[in-house]
Amino acid sequence: MLNLHKKSLHITNVQNANCVVMVPPKEFKFNEETARDNEFQHRVDLTEAEVKLETMAEFKAMVASLRKEGVQVVEFDYPELGVETPDAVFPNNWFSTCSDGSLFTFPMACENRQHEVKPTALIEVLEASGRIVNHSESMESYVAQGSYLESTGVMVIDHINKTIYAALSQRCDREVLEDYAKRIGYSRVVSFQTALPSGQPVYHTNVMMAIGDNFCVICDEVIPEFERRFVVKSLAKDKQVISISLDQMNRFCGNILQLETVNGDKVIAMSQSAYDAFSPAQLAQLSTHGKLLPFNVKTIEDIGGGSVRCMLGEVFLPTRVNRL
Repeated sequence: MLNLHKKSLHITNVQNANCVVMVPPKEFKFNEETARDNEFQHRVDLTEAEVKLETMAEFKAMVASLRKEGVQVVEFDYPELGVETPDAVFPNNWFSTCSDGSLFTFPMACENRQHEVKPTALIEVLEASGRIVNHSESMESYVAQGSYLESTGVMVIDHINKTIYAALSQRCDREVLEDYAKRIGYSRVVSFQTALPSGQPVYHTNVMMAIGDNFCVICDEVIPEFERRFVVKSLAKDKQVISISLDQMNRFCGNILQLETVNGDKVIAMSQSAYDAFSPAQLAQLSTHGKLLPFNVKTIEDIGGGSVRCMLGEVFLPTRVNRL
């Protein structure tokens, strides 16, 4: 076990990953377990075969487009082991990486999502793609006490300011959150409550907000007023704040991710439904921060209750340098 406090001093604060992990939706279907607290999931009038066909087409088109733009995509395809993993297409919920070569795995709230956590296989694929993993650490022991932290699903991170924003919920436990922040040496955690019209909290922070290097998108109306001002003020210190409505959040305008290409250019990945829901003024604001890349992932969105950002597991790991 490495001394993580010393280790954290070597983390370079880069906001945008230039590499992402994506998992094909081979076993994708409506997840009954996650539907208990994910109001974004919907049943659709398609056969299982049609769902598989459409979601695989959406996935493949997104992978191809990202690669064409110059973002490295690592496809993490693992064998089906007879254990259902209907939400495997959303890998950002179970692991995170740091620029010092560390990889963390997280305690997932739903049992069938716990089966997605495959660190050994993931490390093999990442190393085969030229990335270095120096250290891996599991936080899954928290599952035994019923405490969960679903990685960058519940943590929207401002790496430049070493600040983690998190909407507290059943899937985001304050104790685990503080523990992770301490382990990676991020000194500031901004946690807050949220409430949808139903009274339920937002299940994942990354559907209501996103942070780029110089901007953020946030559905601040779901945060109680006494906390809202503090959260928005914190973001506004050095970010352009783009506020979205509840309706826009429901169309996944918060579920977007700024990435970097191999040439160092910025791009912003989002779904077509999010792109269509942003106002022209908001699209103009966003486009000053990177080329907008809308992807049609409608079937994945409707059934899975997650969108483009959920499908992207950021890789900040160092690249292996081949010395001749």
